[in-house]
Amino acid sequence: MNVTKQLSGNELFVAVDGSIDSTSAPELNDQICDSLNNINSLVFDFTKVNYISSAGLRVLLAARKTIGDKGEVIIRHPNENVLDVFTMSGFDNILKIEQ
Repeated sequence: MNVTKQLSGNELFVAVDGSIDSTSAPELNDQICDSLNNINSLVFDFTKVNYISSAGLRVLLAARKTIGDKGEVIIRHPNENVLDVFTMSGFDNILKIEQ
């Protein structure tokens, strides 16, 4: 998994390439955790994410809780399989999903 971050004002843009599973989820968490101070918009580009496990969902949920009511977490361009995971887990009600 490769992670690219770009900070613009109060928005953090994170492009992820690869699978987000029990092996790579801690790395993703480490990549974004320290960057969430004063962020009100966390945008993930999932164009190149081919799989997300429950460990990856936990990272997204932790980020959502950290941002809280001051902002939002947006997932952009998930493929059909990743979108199915969000739908089946109810994360489509927690995160903003943009096709």
